[in-house]
This record gives sequence, structure tokens and C-alpha cells, in this order.
Amino acid sequence: MKKGKLIMDKNSIIAIVLSSLVLMGSFFVQSKYIMPKQQAKAEAQAAEMQAQKELEQEKVKLENEMISASFEEEKNDSEESVVEKEYTITTNKAKIVFTNKGGDIVSYKLLEHLDKETGDGVEMVMNADGTNRAFSTAFGGFDADILNDTFNVVVKDSNTILFYRDYEIKDTDGIPHKFTFGKRYTFSPDDYAFKFEVSVLSKEDSNNLDFRGTSYTLRTSPQIGPHYDKKNRYEVRQFLALNGNKKVRKNISDKTYEMNSLEWAGVGGKYFTILVKPVDAGTMNPAVKSVSKSESGENTQILLSRKSIFNKNVNDTYYVYVGPRQEAELIKYNDQGKNAWSLTNIRFNQALQTSGLFSPIERILKWSLDKIYIPAKNWGVSIIILTIILKIILFPLNKKQAVGSLKMQELQPKMKEVQEKYKNDQAKLGAEMQKLYKEVGYNPMSGCLPMIVQMFILFAMYNVFNNYFEFRGASFVKGWIDDLSTGDSIWTWKRIIPLISGFTMNNLRLLPFIYTISQLLNGKITQFGNPGAASSQGQMKMMMYGMPIMFFFLFYNVPSGLLLYWTTSNILQIGQQLVINSVMKKKRSEMAAKKPVNANELKFKGGKKKSR
Repeated sequence: MKKGKLIMDKNSIIAIVLSSLVLMGSFFVQSKYIMPKQQAKAEAQAAEMQAQKELEQEKVKLENEMISASFEEEKNDSEESVVEKEYTITTNKAKIVFTNKGGDIVSYKLLEHLDKETGDGVEMVMNADGTNRAFSTAFGGFDADILNDTFNVVVKDSNTILFYRDYEIKDTDGIPHKFTFGKRYTFSPDDYAFKFEVSVLSKEDSNNLDFRGTSYTLRTSPQIGPHYDKKNRYEVRQFLALNGNKKVRKNISDKTYEMNSLEWAGVGGKYFTILVKPVDAGTMNPAVKSVSKSESGENTQILLSRKSIFNKNVNDTYYVYVGPRQEAELIKYNDQGKNAWSLTNIRFNQALQTSGLFSPIERILKWSLDKIYIPAKNWGVSIIILTIILKIILFPLNKKQAVGSLKMQELQPKMKEVQEKYKNDQAKLGAEMQKLYKEVGYNPMSGCLPMIVQMFILFAMYNVFNNYFEFRGASFVKGWIDDLSTGDSIWTWKRIIPLISGFTMNNLRLLPFIYTISQLLNGKITQFGNPGAASSQGQMKMMMYGMPIMFFFLFYNVPSGLLLYWTTSNILQIGQQLVINSVMKKKRSEMAAKKPVNANELKFKGGKKKSR
């Protein structure tokens, strides 16, 4: 024992010595070679970051000096005005109307997108009045009144307009501070985003624009178009923001959101949006306020506030997107080569509506529709073609479901025997049931899988047809389905009929009736192909008649694109079900031939029945 113990002790000592040598060697290598390299790399990175920071600071300083000089130069030729006047800038994308009161926007019409109600471009500035205009500013926080003073105006060129005014404001100690407050709008002819600058240029050695931690507050449009009907459950108004890497998308309400790292914020409707991107997010207060109502009626806007200003000359730059809530347009601001302002990684596309869990399916469907549309040149035809492709892909699953249902019928007698035999032993019952399933090759999930897949596709389709911008105003059949993003209509009336008008939105629609008929017919043919379902006749009748009628009322006003897909799917399903019924009939014949004869019907070789 002592010898063994001694040997163990020696081995332990050797192990400890070797481990120590390895550790000492690793420490030596790290201290001699690795750590100096890492330290040098870290120092180089720190020096690079510091140099970059200093470069950016110098850039901002030079920019502010240039802006200050620019303002002073432009002011020399400015138009002094004491009465309210309007000014218009027109690009290829929009027609923008300004007022010299506060230097705000009172109209912003998108020229490439028409409003069906007005026949004019979609108005993105609605409900503007004397107390609330688009891109108005206020000295102070969210509750401060907007600037209603008459500003001096400089129209620099066809795409740039400057508003400015001299102010003298007392700080909390009663000391007056003089400065020039300016707002400059710069547009690009072919871009939905414009450059918006707010400048505070002191006439003294320093500025002191401080209202409890805020210098000024900036507002978006009081309401975005087209006309918002809160009774339309398929229309939305959302508060949108990117907080660091976290996207925020909430139904808009009177609420203040705290942003740790505000990248951009704005308001989104079903198809259009306004997004505001501060170039230097560090100058902004973390709180962003959303507003849902005002005295002027429905109101959905956001308010952003800037931190207190103490520097002599300050220029804040914002990039504002006013346009369609469309991926093809919003994604341009991730690539500097695809937008007029050389912006990169702005991630405006995070403002798009998605179906969350079903977003991967939604993207596949969108991509497929885009590709089909290229040769089809009609979005309605594209929907029908995509539906045909999906039905072909899903046909094997539907056939497997029908075969599984037949196998389930075959198993019913044996299942009842097993259930009766092991009714007091659930573990044994489960094991025996699995054994039965394995014997006939039946998977209980096979019956649910086709239904689950189709429901996933349906939910994804709903979001596609409800929010996919390309469907807005897309016609399938003129005079019937003029807009795939809304319900179809064969007759419209203006008179308000109690209950009926609220449900129909004063439109008689044809697609919901065609869908209901196709669904009922599909259910009837499915029942013919499954005579073994008589045992659950009550449930079958509920599914056959109750569900289609319920869906008729639920989906009467859904986008016609969705109902077109669903109706086409039902019609194709009827054809597929007839094929499946034929296959099932043959399978039943084969099963009947294999079925053992009842013992009471067995006969002796002589041809007489066995006596009891």
C-alpha cells in the first residue's frame, strides 16, 4: 500500500511539475509575443477611432461654419415679408407647398400615386392648421406651441428653399440671448427623401437655447394620406421606429416612447409613410411622442425633441422619407449608390409590415408573384397562376391526407378493441395504438399537415394582399375588380342603410358569393369521396355549411386579391378532389376484397351454413 501510495505521489508530482512548466511557457509566450501584438492592435484601433472622431468633429465644425456663412450670404438677398405667403417646389416625385409662417409644409402631394377619392396625387399632409403643420418647430418640449411667426424666405434654386428669422429669448435666469433660427429644405428630383436642416446661429459668443433639457421640438405631418377611415379595419396608422437594432411597430396612440438609440422614427399607414432620420442621433432626446388625435380631427403624428443647445453655431441635419411603404423604395437607403443622398445602412425597410411568424412564407410568395408578373403583366392573372402552382405542389399532401383518412377508417374496429382492452392502462394503450399505426403505415399527423400548410399560406397571403404595395390600384377585370388591395364591387350606393351599410361599406360584391359557393361545392364533393364520415355527420354539416357562411361575413370586405386566391384555390381543389375520390374508390374496393368474411357467414364445403 505504501509503495502504491508512493507511486501515486510521484505521478502527482510529475503531473504538477509538467502543468506548471506548460503554464509558465504559455505565460511567457503570451507576454513576449501575443500580448504585445494584441496591445499594439488595440492601441492602433483606439488611435484610429480617436482620429476618426476628431475628423468627424472637425467636419461638423467646418460644416457649421460653411452653413453659417451660407445663411448669412443667403440672408442678404432674402425676401422680407410680413404677410403669409405660400411657396411651391415640384419634383418628379412630389409637389410641396410651404408657408412662410414658421417655414412649414402645408401640402405634400405624391405625383406618382393617385388618391381614388380626389383623383389627385396622394396628400401626405392632412389636417394642417394654424396650430399644427408638417415639420413645424417649437421652442421647448412636446407641449410647446409651434412657431407661428412670419419667416424670411430665400428660394435658392428649384430644389432648395430657406426660411429664417432672428429671435431673442431669455433663459431661466432672465438673460436674453440673440440668435438666428433657420430651416432649409433640399430636394432631389427623383428621390422620395429630402434633406432637412435646422440651424441655430448665435449673434453672441455662445448659445443658450435650453427649456428643461430641450431646445426645440420637431413635428411630422398632422396626418398622412390617403383619407383615413377608422371604421375600415384593414386600414392602419402605426408608430414606427428603429431603436438601435430593434424595430418598433405599434398601433399609434397618445404615448411617449423612450429610445436608447434612436435611428429613425415616423408614422406609417397601410401603403404610405413618413420617416425622420436624424444624422446625429446623439443630439436627440431619447423620448419620442406619438399622437393619435387633435382638435382638427383624426391626427397621427410623432414629435421629436432636440437636446439643449449651448454651442455658438449648430446645424442639425435630418433626412426625411415621404413616400410609399414599399420595399423596392425603402431598401434603396441601405445602398449609397441607389439614393440621391449617398445614404447607407439606414434600414428604412424595417418600417415594412410583415406577418411575423409567417414572414419567410410571405417573402417567398412576394418573390414568386414578382417573377410571374413579368410575363403576365396583370396582378390578378399572376395570383391565379401562383395558386395553380401551389395546388400542384400541395396535391401529393392532399392525396396523402385522403389515403390516411381511409386507413383510419380501416383501423377503427381494431382501435375500439384496443381502447376497450387497455382503458385502464394509458401507457399500454398508447403503445398499442402506435403499434397499430405502424402496422398499416398510418401517421396521425398526415391528416393535419396539409391543413396546417394551407393555413400558413393563407395567413401569409392575407398579409401580402393587405399590405403589398404593388396591389394598390392594380386592376384584374375593369369594372369589377379595379383594385386588388380592396374589396371588389359590382354596384355602389350612397344612401346609408342601417346595419347593411356598416357591413357592406355600401358596396355589393360578387367575389364573396363566388367564394362561398365554391367552398360549399368543395365540401359536398369531399363528403362524397368519404362515405365513412357518416358517423360524424353533425360535425361534417357544420364544416360544410357553417364555416363557409361564417367566412362569407368575416371576409366580405377583405382585399379582392385574397378572395381571388382563395376562390381559385377552391375551384382547383374541386378538380383535385374528383381525382382523389376516384383513387379512394379503387382503394376501398381493394380493401373490401382483402376484408375477412364474418364467422357467422362461413359455409361448409357442402354449401350449407354452419349451424349455431
